[in-house]
Amino acid sequence: MPDKWEYPWFAAWDWAFHLVTLALIDCRFAKDQMVLLCQAWYMHPNGQLPAYEWNFSDVNPPVHAWAALRLYDIDKRQNGGKGDRAFLERVFVKLLLNFTWWVNRKDPRGRNVFQGGFLGLDNIGCFDRSAPLPVGGTLTQSDGTSWMAMFCLNMLRIALELAQDDEAFEDIAIKFFEHFLLIGGAMTNIGGTGLGLWDDEDNFYYDWLMLPKQERMPLRLRSMVGLIPLFAVEVLEEDLLSRLPTFTHHMEWYLQHRPDLARLVSRLDQPGVSKRRLISIARAFRMKRVLERMLDEAEFLSNYGVRALSRAHLAQPYVFEVDGFRSVEKYLPGESDSGMFGGNSNWRGPIWMPVNYLIIESLRKFHCFYGDGFRVECPRGSGNMLSLGEIADDLCNRLTRIFRRGQDGRRPVFNGYDQLQADQHFKDYIWFHEYFHGDNGRGVGASHQTGWTGLIANLIGELYAPRR
Repeated sequence: MPDKWEYPWFAAWDWAFHLVTLALIDCRFAKDQMVLLCQAWYMHPNGQLPAYEWNFSDVNPPVHAWAALRLYDIDKRQNGGKGDRAFLERVFVKLLLNFTWWVNRKDPRGRNVFQGGFLGLDNIGCFDRSAPLPVGGTLTQSDGTSWMAMFCLNMLRIALELAQDDEAFEDIAIKFFEHFLLIGGAMTNIGGTGLGLWDDEDNFYYDWLMLPKQERMPLRLRSMVGLIPLFAVEVLEEDLLSRLPTFTHHMEWYLQHRPDLARLVSRLDQPGVSKRRLISIARAFRMKRVLERMLDEAEFLSNYGVRALSRAHLAQPYVFEVDGFRSVEKYLPGESDSGMFGGNSNWRGPIWMPVNYLIIESLRKFHCFYGDGFRVECPRGSGNMLSLGEIADDLCNRLTRIFRRGQDGRRPVFNGYDQLQADQHFKDYIWFHEYFHGDNGRGVGASHQTGWTGLIANLIGELYAPRR
């Protein structure tokens, strides 16, 4: 199992992140593990992947297409530019089933917006999103829909890679491009109601609650849920598009005949740096507004990464109240004080490595398109204007600071543990905690969470790798 410390047990999305780190050590083993997860003894015939052993039917974020791409790219770099297309195609075929399961089971009304349970973010919201809502109605999830938009783009990217050897994959790439446009349109106009997941008042993405009597309300809790739309981004190189004329022609058809959808999620008609094309849920204006909140040290930005809940909710807890149900959510930098999910409601403020890693990757993609001229204040209020690539590096440094010794010789991860800080038998043996205190970087949760926290190795490698 990727994490043998706790039970052992597996979680499907933890597994995917862990493989991306294992690939740095033994890429063949990592690829074999990815194939294993998609085999019949794990994947249901309907395409569902089990979430974890105590509840197979729950839903983890669909990050496996992303992980397969990362394994393919790492393998390609290690083998002088030659990628393992047989592996990529094998996983892609299985993930087609998984994508179809998501569409059929988690979008029952065919609106291209998704309600996927807690999606790995243990009770980051007002109630248990894996259980029936205590107030009735349905929840339209910003994160669930954005995870699916990201899944779409990952599958699109794999199909384009495979299409260079087999033009039949161009047709599949077109399918995912169309589906992404529909999801982007739905996020702006849910079910034709004129409502969107973007809130113009707060300049942030929120979940929406659809109550039985046609009443609709945004849940204005500023959390990681509103940052996940940044993950749905892809940049296409000009030379790739030139080699795939069928896909490129269809893409241009959409620009001409469905501009209402294309302009919402893409910059296909406006080439960026090196004539690259951008496909993204969050275009320049919305992306910049989200970053203003994310890079605010009074909200999401910590000295040790990006918090899962805005620190603004420390002084101003979010209160949700309807039909006699009342929930109060406040910023908690470390352990949760809530009994929800058996007390495991720990996404209410701490720093988590997997979503921070995806934020950094998304910033690098945006930078590939916009270049050094697109600059954002970081931290907000500092007057320090950085490119998106520089912001990604800054976040890498903040995350690695968790484990590095500071000027006082102490590592933030061991905050409060003097023996671990100074004893010669302990001080150089770093623990890979499940998550980290949002204010001081202290390791919290499982102390040997060697799954997704292992991504710190990838961040170190990317931070010091030669830049092209």
